[in-house]
Amino acid sequence: MYLSRLHPIRRHALLAGAAFLALSGPALAAEDADEGMLAEVIVTAEKRETNLQKTPVAASVLGAEQLADRRIQSLADLTTGIPSLRVAPFFSRTSALTVGIRGIVPFDANQPSRDAGVGVYIDGVYLGRSQGLGATLYDIERIEVLKGPQGALFGRNSTGGAVSIVSRKPSGELGLRQSFGVRNFGGYSAETHLDLPEWNNLAVKIDGIVSKRDGTTDNPMEGQSDFNAIDRAGIHVGVLWSPTDDFEARLDFDEAYDGTTPYYVQLLSKTPTSPALAPLVKIQSDRAKVADIGVPQEDSVGRTQGWALHLSWSPSEDLELRTISAYRRLKQSQYDNGIGAHAGVFVPNGQFARYSLASLRQDQVSHELQALGSLGDLTYVVGAYYYHEE
Repeated sequence: MYLSRLHPIRRHALLAGAAFLALSGPALAAEDADEGMLAEVIVTAEKRETNLQKTPVAASVLGAEQLADRRIQSLADLTTGIPSLRVAPFFSRTSALTVGIRGIVPFDANQPSRDAGVGVYIDGVYLGRSQGLGATLYDIERIEVLKGPQGALFGRNSTGGAVSIVSRKPSGELGLRQSFGVRNFGGYSAETHLDLPEWNNLAVKIDGIVSKRDGTTDNPMEGQSDFNAIDRAGIHVGVLWSPTDDFEARLDFDEAYDGTTPYYVQLLSKTPTSPALAPLVKIQSDRAKVADIGVPQEDSVGRTQGWALHLSWSPSEDLELRTISAYRRLKQSQYDNGIGAHAGVFVPNGQFARYSLASLRQDQVSHELQALGSLGDLTYVVGAYYYHEE
């Protein structure tokens, strides 16, 4: 029997120093609740804004302040802290994430032929592939984790639940927020969020993020990338047009680069009766700072790009009509040199490691129509959805 483990290391651990700058603009968090009372948490689990306390859905919500405290910059950072949610790579591959809720976890997220059991959405737009989920998140207002089957409102790929990411809209008020940070393993990050003042009912918001860190486990092969390195960058532009009180149109564009190397898989122990290991493979009972074998390795690079148009019209107090039209493109390469746990039984001149290479390209188009309203004590949501991907 062999015992091995992934070696991710905390992604944003040991923040050595940070600087934050904010000029005018709206407050970043809601006002504190009255003493002795719970703060009101607004969610859109039922496609409309409701108080979480009065919403009949098992849900966990992370607000903007909690996301900032945890230094959440991508879904890959949500590895702990939310009950029932599991976010992890498949084996050591950081190029694709498995997102599971209540034990509904896809076995191999790298296989495009396999549908997800948990739907991931950004502002109502479904993300169809596990590849690309590690890309940078921009100015996020909250992340809602909806537990249990959500097929009635979120479709067939939500057997285990849904993860709904809600970003901050343009405010129409001049504001700038800037943050800088440095951390161990040569890491640094910077975020810029700029709100421009409203002009002719148009509000514009620009977000930019850069995050980089060297590997946490050295690769002995000269000139090759170390294990568990990240290099992310992205930009987002949002435009909000509100010509009247009952109509608004929001157009969003985002583009991101996500370069990573795989986690290091080290062998922790071996029972005496287990077959012999390849001579180059070592048992490393403590955290490995250097891999036992040097291997050729390069960044797995994901490039994502997308457009989304949201239209909302309220012809009366009891009816709101919405449309969400979106296009997304994904290109993902994967270079995964699995060693250590791949050693297995030693056979002279046999294999003891595996170099896995893969490439995925995906384009998706989606259109959604929603009608939300109420008739007396009855509230309803009626919708139609179209999705196509190649």
